[in-house]
Amino acid sequence: MLKLIAFFKRKPGVSVDDFRRHWRTRHAELVVKQRGMRRYVQNHVLPSSYRTREPAFDGVAEAWFDDLDAMRALAPSAEYAAVRADEANFIDAASMGVVLADELVVVDGAAPPGAVKSITCLRKRSDQSADEFQKYWRESHGRLVARLPGQRRYVQCCARRGIYQAGRTPLFDGVALAWFDDEAALPAVVRSPEYAAMRADEPNLIAPGPAPLVIAREIEIELQGTRA
Repeated sequence: MLKLIAFFKRKPGVSVDDFRRHWRTRHAELVVKQRGMRRYVQNHVLPSSYRTREPAFDGVAEAWFDDLDAMRALAPSAEYAAVRADEANFIDAASMGVVLADELVVVDGAAPPGAVKSITCLRKRSDQSADEFQKYWRESHGRLVARLPGQRRYVQCCARRGIYQAGRTPLFDGVALAWFDDEAALPAVVRSPEYAAMRADEPNLIAPGPAPLVIAREIEIELQGTRA
């Protein structure tokens, strides 16, 4: 199954509350009308993320399709045109980016109600191939992340190999998703030796510099039937 992950900031002049409200209501109503989508999740960045600085993104959307053809079939539809037209009402178009990915579930647990979700965007080292990056992430670094205390679920989203084969560079080479009980659980994670080991291993996997990270709560949007 193909997964599309979209990252974006709110339009200048739009408040965080108005952004969240429009995305959750009017925009979601348009998105779920599209045929071929199998699942749709909105990730709303926690209000606490705005206390000291602007987060990397205001929202991260996830959509699942059977395959690339099913996703591409949306392009000529009136429903897709309506979604794109509405984006201009609350999204900064210049900030928007997309990753097409394949999922690997590493910790297959259930996130409790009210869980928080860490979304970390990874760029591979310049001396690594996409295959080397994905292999190390899956077989070595991922095992360290899986040991983090209090982690309920952990999923690796690897940029599709076809992107590289076409000679293109993805926005991110990988997106790591991790779920924890609540925001209060996070300080203990950061203080743990498992977290220190994970951070120490990062230079073996990702390019130097900070990796964009947001802490969010996910909202699963109910689709309108099977939408085949």
